Amino acid sequence: MSDFDVEGYLRRLGLEHPGPPSVEGLTALMRAQVERVAYTSLQVHLGRRTTPDPYESAARIAGGGGGYCYHLNGALSVLLEALDYDVAWHRGRVYSDTPGSSGIGPIIDEPNHLTLTVELDDELWFVDTGLGDALHEPIPLEAGSYEQGPWTYSLTPRRTETGAGGWQFLHDPAAGSFTGMLFEERIARLDDFVARHDWMETDPASNFVRKFDVYRRDALGVDHLRGLVLSRRTAAGLAEREITSKAEWFAVLADVFALHLADVPEDEKDLLWRNVKVKHEEWTAAQ
Repeated sequence: MSDFDVEGYLRRLGLEHPGPPSVEGLTALMRAQVERVAYTSLQVHLGRRTTPDPYESAARIAGGGGGYCYHLNGALSVLLEALDYDVAWHRGRVYSDTPGSSGIGPIIDEPNHLTLTVELDDELWFVDTGLGDALHEPIPLEAGSYEQGPWTYSLTPRRTETGAGGWQFLHDPAAGSFTGMLFEERIARLDDFVARHDWMETDPASNFVRKFDVYRRDALGVDHLRGLVLSRRTAAGLAEREITSKAEWFAVLADVFALHLADVPEDEKDLLWRNVKVKHEEWTAAQ
């Protein structure tokens, strides 16, 4: 796409042009994206429908927005391709159940995750900026354990439900988050994600519809805003507090998660705040 704004995207990441493809350049790009571009369901709660088209996502990110895996990894793939990286899409499924149980679910019908691999000097790298509180840097696509900041991850080959080759990424239980993600080796395309994306943005059963979430990963841990509860999880543990005012809530979005919402009118901000506050109160009452 000839009008893709590479320089604008790099400015959003706070980076100069990283030069020819390299592991160092790939690492810098991924770190910058998870540190500066929020993983969030914000657009759902604003009532702003999106698509998984990577160029649309890249334009929104360059303009100050965020998104979830389809947006974040799709946009990053466009940037990487523009910088001459050899990048591929893969269908995946994030799950929060015992590995091997039905909690993993079928990737073929429910690819709720888009992930990436990048080939550099005949070596494959697992690249994923769409896991919220997980990876901070790329890891080799090789079986093993990988430590990043306070958490240790594992990556192992695993067959998918169709018998096709794939990989299983396991999150560190200490992160208090999802269990893992299974993804296919086969190359995916945009059409593989359209139906599931529509479900995730519109169905009342979707976690993106049910919950307001924002994540920002850095070298030491992760910041997370769920509803009105702001938390910071590091090797030292979990610290959290409830936000009680609209002004503070929007200040947190801007200062912690770099979501300034410059394009959102005040009446839409008022509605967003009221809706998130109601859902938070319903959740509190149910505890």
